[in-house]
Amino acid sequence: MNDDTIGLSRRKMLVGLGAVGVASAGAGLGTTAYFNDTETFENNTLTAGSLDLFVDYEASYDSDGAVQNMADMASGTQDGEPAGMFYDLDDVKPGDSGEVKFCFRIVDNPSYMWACGDLSQAENGINEPESAVDDTPDLGELGDSIVASLAYCDEDGEPLADGEIVSGSLVDVIAAISSGAALDGDGTAGLVPGEQAEYADVVEPDEGEAFITGPCVCLSWEIPTSVGNEIQSDSLTMNFEFHAVQSRHNDGTANPCVPSITTRTGEGFAKQQEFATEQETSFARGRFGDNGPSGAWEVAVGPDVGSADLANYVWTPGDTVPFSYSYDGSGNASFTLDGVTVASGIPAPSGKLAITTKADEATVSVANLALDLDGTAVTLSGPDAVSATNDGSGREVTYLAFDTDAADVANAFAITGDVTVDVQGDYSGSDEGVAFDISVE
Repeated sequence: MNDDTIGLSRRKMLVGLGAVGVASAGAGLGTTAYFNDTETFENNTLTAGSLDLFVDYEASYDSDGAVQNMADMASGTQDGEPAGMFYDLDDVKPGDSGEVKFCFRIVDNPSYMWACGDLSQAENGINEPESAVDDTPDLGELGDSIVASLAYCDEDGEPLADGEIVSGSLVDVIAAISSGAALDGDGTAGLVPGEQAEYADVVEPDEGEAFITGPCVCLSWEIPTSVGNEIQSDSLTMNFEFHAVQSRHNDGTANPCVPSITTRTGEGFAKQQEFATEQETSFARGRFGDNGPSGAWEVAVGPDVGSADLANYVWTPGDTVPFSYSYDGSGNASFTLDGVTVASGIPAPSGKLAITTKADEATVSVANLALDLDGTAVTLSGPDAVSATNDGSGREVTYLAFDTDAADVANAFAITGDVTVDVQGDYSGSDEGVAFDISVE
């Protein structure tokens, strides 16, 4: 639909007329002519096309009339800033349900559509009925208790056959699109990026300009009546983004939802400075220990030190070595330090990740940090290194925090980097004096 035009001027035939003159005496009368032909191309124009995405949305909520949706616009059209808000619900209860429909109008180039989102939860304190059934008083359970599905639907909200994209808890659903999900222009679920069809259906309404569209997407959710007091006073916030990317010269694999995670550094223990509970649910550690092939351990991973999987490792002071920490999304974590691997079952992560460096008469440097969320490498918006150094009494403790949320870490993730430990000549030796930790909220 681009206006690509090339203007061609009329043909011009120019005929040269030679001058006629009189030569010197004795010369004859003569003529001189110069044949020529000119072809001219004028007003050549290249005009860029346009691509503008409009998202028509409509949110419904069923609480038997007990709760009103306080969002300013529960339905409308989103086009640019500010972001729209379709739900503002207070006092939701088991048995409540709802649905949000998103339909797309693209002007005016066929495009690949992508969906991405994130979710965060809060406990908001705990009352006496909740405390009897909730053993995580600082971690919200609302998103894990909501049953949800994301599926292709028509503009009336009716689901398309075999169009379910993902289902499970609301945390599971948002986690599935947190790193970007390619939407199929034919409404076929289960395709990987590059296999999906473009959104290319042209609609020419009786009024207004033509647009391109394809299947809508519907998010359906319900709090089952079997859910009890564990969700009392809990809250959650969810965000959605939709992207239209031109399909010309594009194989459909370019993901506009590649996530960016903010990082920051500080002093002290990360779990105390950054985690809501000031406690970690699991950890991994590389420490100097007694730096031998036996005796005190140097490598660990697990819920806590008492139940961790442990191993020995011999450091070479000053050498930089690689490390990696991975979680498989199913309760299992592994930690590898320079080829030495330990593994353990851990509680489900629910929030931030962090690196803590600890140095006593030593320097501990962690650098070249990288984070992978469910198979997608993320961009770190902030520092990718942290170090601690001390020459004197006491111990320096510093940290780097990844500002991840529950949806980010619900599935598999991995942290990789390099670590350098260099102890000073007057280092007296201490199992925990020189170390770096990976902390999981």
